[in-house]
Amino acid sequence: MLAFAEITEVPVVDPANQSSHSALGLSFGLPFDLQDWIDEHRHELKPPVANRLLWSGADMDVMIVGGGTSRIDFHDDPHPEFFHQLEGSMVLRLMDGPGRPPRDIEILAGEVFLLPSHVRHSPRRVDPAGIGLVVEFIRPPGVVDGFEWFCERCYHLLHRVEVQVGSIVKDLPPLFAAFSADLEARTCEKCGEVHPGSG
Repeated sequence: MLAFAEITEVPVVDPANQSSHSALGLSFGLPFDLQDWIDEHRHELKPPVANRLLWSGADMDVMIVGGGTSRIDFHDDPHPEFFHQLEGSMVLRLMDGPGRPPRDIEILAGEVFLLPSHVRHSPRRVDPAGIGLVVEFIRPPGVVDGFEWFCERCYHLLHRVEVQVGSIVKDLPPLFAAFSADLEARTCEKCGEVHPGSG
């Protein structure tokens, strides 16, 4: 997701704009130079964290995501997600359905992509120089996200977990760890292949 398991929870506030918008009585901040922000925080956009939350509120989260990470789970987001690749490239692996091989959508620097809701996707940000912006809707109470793992040989669904995501940092790593530790969940009932595990 975006490497959901790797997102920091601390919203970023531009100190230069903080005093300005406070003086004006604004509660939402003023525009700032995104490239300057990226250059200043580039060292934080590396594995294992790789992500920073720019804004949270107004029904959406806006994140900057660094490269050098890759996920093997597939996220089932109940809302659309917006991707804008600012530097380098990324691959969004999509699962069209159980038993069908995944397909990769490469998103290059300068390109945007709107992923519809419920399309199973796995961000593959293997380009270490890649930097992207991702926008997701905040989930209202009672709305759950799904996380799925598929057999890497025959592509059938191995395991699915649904969770009300309150904290990306706290809620997801235990799900990934539980899947990795569960040999039965990682073993395909159709072909016997054992998934390597991890998130």
